[in-house]
Amino acid sequence: MKKTVVLGASPKPIRYSYAAVQQLASKGHEAVPIGVKDGEIDGIEIIKGTPEVEDVHTITLYLSPPRQPQYYDYIFSLKPKRLIFNPGTENLELIQLAKDKGVDVEVGCTLVMLSVGNY
Repeated sequence: MKKTVVLGASPKPIRYSYAAVQQLASKGHEAVPIGVKDGEIDGIEIIKGTPEVEDVHTITLYLSPPRQPQYYDYIFSLKPKRLIFNPGTENLELIQLAKDKGVDVEVGCTLVMLSVGNY
């Protein structure tokens, strides 16, 4: 199973990041929701700030491109193997930085990937 940081997690059930945390957990992946608002998703507390997280396999982004640069150093400090750009989060600068650091990049939808079994 792949420990996954959901960057941009929201406590609002109508948000895709909320559904991503639910689906990751239901498929047996350890989901680590990181967001800016207090709350929880099915009993998993949303962590604020830039916490240390060990053994991260994947970071799935739910932040718009203008909000991403402040997280660049944090993203790479977690040493992810993969970075997923969900619809609306595509950012050519961050994609190139990730590739330069040897991080696998996927532009796609985490929810779709989980539902079709190619996560």
